[in-house]
Order: sequence, then structure tokens, then C-alpha cells
Amino acid sequence: MPTNQHPARPRRSVLYMPGSNARALDKGRGLACDALIMDLEDAVAPDAKEQARAQITAALAEGGYGQREIIVRTNGLDTPWGYQDIVSAATSGADAILLPKVEGPTTIHQVERIMEAAGAPETQSIWCMMETPLGILNAQDIGSASPRVGCFVMGSSDLAKDLHAAHTRERVPLQSSLSHCLLVVRAYGLAAIDGVHLNLDDDEGFAYSCEQGRDMGFDGKTLIHPKTIAKANEIFAPSDDAVAWSKKIIDAFEAAQAEGKGVVVVDGKLVENLHVAEAKRLVALSDMIGLLQADLAA
Repeated sequence: MPTNQHPARPRRSVLYMPGSNARALDKGRGLACDALIMDLEDAVAPDAKEQARAQITAALAEGGYGQREIIVRTNGLDTPWGYQDIVSAATSGADAILLPKVEGPTTIHQVERIMEAAGAPETQSIWCMMETPLGILNAQDIGSASPRVGCFVMGSSDLAKDLHAAHTRERVPLQSSLSHCLLVVRAYGLAAIDGVHLNLDDDEGFAYSCEQGRDMGFDGKTLIHPKTIAKANEIFAPSDDAVAWSKKIIDAFEAAQAEGKGVVVVDGKLVENLHVAEAKRLVALSDMIGLLQADLAA
């Protein structure tokens, strides 16, 4: 089965930043989020689209964002701005281009052709907003459309609107859609970022949403305000106990292999290859989080 297998990296906190707000783009250089989505779509009024594009291009040319992952969310190809958004983002230095309302592989193929014609590096990936019923139904075709596809970002607010569903604390109306997308990303080696929590005064609800998303299997959460970064980082990071246990079973497994033993038991628990693979993922993620924190402190 084909799999994209993009390299894992911390995506605990992924903050939307309006491209029309030059001050916010500058402030992003000092924020402790793992990734920034510089937005040209929902957060930007029609008469500010071209100015926002120029400001994002200038901000990325200036640099200063350190190890953070940088994503540019473009307007759709069915808008007057979408094509040029993609052309500009392709050589902007951004790590990824986030496409709104992806509903099938045709969009991915169109964008890929534009990126390649514009000179996008091979490492630049395509992220997909999963925010419509048709997009959810076609998730597998989208996730497997191209090796450039690297991440699904849940647009849970738009999806709830289209489903005529209520915004409940437990998000029961969205569970089947969220789970379906998670199945696809894990099958094809992609990342998955949970949708935003809209009520900025609801700290308890935000924490609950993060914990729920983490437990479901999401890598992190999209955010709409810097004040939520610390809590998302805390909840989506591997715990100290989990990292310590992971290192313990990695060491035990490697020692057993060196001695030619086929069975490994650590603290009364059988350890197999799948446990070691997950342990190595957690340790690598913890190490990368440490690098991000060191970069921010520098």
C-alpha cells in the first residue's frame, strides 16, 4: 500500500495568523507555537488579499521564524486570488501550502502542477483543509493523491455548519468525520491537526477539546489566539513518564537483540516491535520539542 511517510515533527500548536496584519506576522517570530499558518483566506477581507500576500512574502523573505514550521493558507483556485497565492507561496520559503475546502484529488493535482511550474522545492508539501462533507467522503482519495500531501487540517466549524450540526462539548456530531480522517492519515503516513476551539473565554472547554483530540490521535490543534499556545503545547506533548518508559523499552529491546533473545519483557510487560517503533517516535518527538524550545530561548 502506498504511503507518503512525511517526517514527523512537533505540531502541538498551529496558530492561524492573518496575512493582512503585519504586526501579527512580526509577533509570530517570538511565539512558542510549533507552527504558524499565515492566512490569506478566511482571516483576510477581499480588498486586502493582495496586500496580505505581499506582506507574507516579505515576512518570509526577512525570516526570523527559527525552527517553526511555516504554512501559507491560500485562497481557492475558484477565486480571483488563488492561482497567484499558490505561485507566490511556492517560492516563499514556506514549508507547506494549505488549501481550503479540498474535496477531491483533482484540486491536489492542479495545485501540484502550479507549484512545480513556479519552481516549488520538492520538500514543500500540500496541506488540506478537511471542512466539507464531500471532502470527508473523499478523504482517502485526497490523502493518496500525491507524495506532496502531508497533512489534514480539520475545519470543524465549517464542517459543523454544512452538517447542520450543533457545537457540543463532546463533538459527538463530528466524531465520525474526525475518525475517518484519522484513519486516512495514519494509513498514508500524514499528519492530522484538530480544528479550532472558538470560545476564547472557555479555558476549561479548550483544555477538554485538546485532551479529546490528543486521545483520538491528532498531532496537535489549530489555534486562533496566542494565549492558547501554552496549554496546547502542554497537552499534546509526550509526558515525562511516557518518554522515560519509551527510552527504557528501547534500551531493553536493543540489549535483548544483541544477546539474540527473541522475547523482551520489561517490568512484566511483553515488548514487541510495534511498541519499540512507537517508543522511538515519542523520543524523537520529545527531542524535537527540546530543539524548538532551545531555539526560542536563543
